Amino acid sequence: MSLACVLVINCGSSSMKFSVIPQDDDQPVMSGLAERLGIDNATITFKDRDGNKSTVALDQASHQRALAVLFEKLEEHQLLTTISAIGHRVAHGGSDFKHSVLITDEVIEKIRALSALAPLHNPANLIGIEAARALLPALPQTAVFDTAFHQTLPPAAYTYAIPLEYQHDYQVRRYGFHGTSHRYIAAEALHTLDLDPADHGIVIAHLGNGSSLCAVQNGESVDTSMGMTPLEGLVMGTRCGDLDFGAAAYLANCTGQPIDALYKMVNNQSGLMGISGLSSDCRTLQQARDEGHERATLAIDVMVHRLARHIGGHVAALKRFDALIFTGGIGENSALIRALTVQRLQALGLTLDDQRNQQLFGGRSGLISAAGATKIAVIPTNEEKMIAMDAAEIACVA
Repeated sequence: MSLACVLVINCGSSSMKFSVIPQDDDQPVMSGLAERLGIDNATITFKDRDGNKSTVALDQASHQRALAVLFEKLEEHQLLTTISAIGHRVAHGGSDFKHSVLITDEVIEKIRALSALAPLHNPANLIGIEAARALLPALPQTAVFDTAFHQTLPPAAYTYAIPLEYQHDYQVRRYGFHGTSHRYIAAEALHTLDLDPADHGIVIAHLGNGSSLCAVQNGESVDTSMGMTPLEGLVMGTRCGDLDFGAAAYLANCTGQPIDALYKMVNNQSGLMGISGLSSDCRTLQQARDEGHERATLAIDVMVHRLARHIGGHVAALKRFDALIFTGGIGENSALIRALTVQRLQALGLTLDDQRNQQLFGGRSGLISAAGATKIAVIPTNEEKMIAMDAAEIACVA
């Protein structure tokens, strides 16, 4: 079976991202975003390969209608017949899914059952899956899980130090996320950095509105900063990252807030936004920092301190340390965040080439480490391409 293009779908509760990716190219021939689904004034925006954009108002604010309009657009541009598989991003695969799988009724029920572990994400992912299956039932469709790459973590890395019965009875353990991005970067690093596939160790810093680290030993994830949910670990745009549970209990007692309200606070009102009181966007905070904004400066300092501390911990999970790799929206574009982080990691033999660091942004890839120092690199991620590759491979076998 020869595939020309794969449609990649990433559904959120009120949004749907999509890309049409040729098998022989990294760049989509069409991509876009449907927004405000399930609310009002829903729209869908299309972008072609040349960067031209057009936005259409949706007469029904549903995922099903957004997909139907997308398929109409693909038909209009004679792309629908080129699509031979659909790849869906799914947030949580629990311990059930160690790799991407062909979507069947049984797989859908397992994803639904795992919604208890990702109540904000898995139900939205299922909406996209079921709508796409209803509209294009003949096409093979694949689920690609954010958690799958981290299923190689050893028990010492994924077990929480609480009564073990909770892990057995309720699946309370560390799973990790951004696995599709970390897997893509781990593969790209092999040839980009000329690593020995059978003997290497790297730490990947995927930094964006959501951020996580991954320690990769010989191509396998051996530790990661996110936990049972995408909340644990680094300071993020609106997520607090690591937080003393005792502090949460104290806040509950002081404010009378229920656990649901506090959970919303640490997910949606914390991180860079909570500290700065200004924005969750790192670019805005960097500009404010340059202008002397104290809380913006503190937000960046806390983020970088936590990032450097976690990088050190992830190096400890490796047998050898060959490279630190920055990726994601912040990791690929913020020379400041990279510089501030590396300044704190000199004990690991990390030193920047300052000029090279300033030059890498906007999709540029390469080394930013000083000559003779442990390698530091910027490698742009491409989760959509990874999803498309999985979908194409599985469709060929199906």
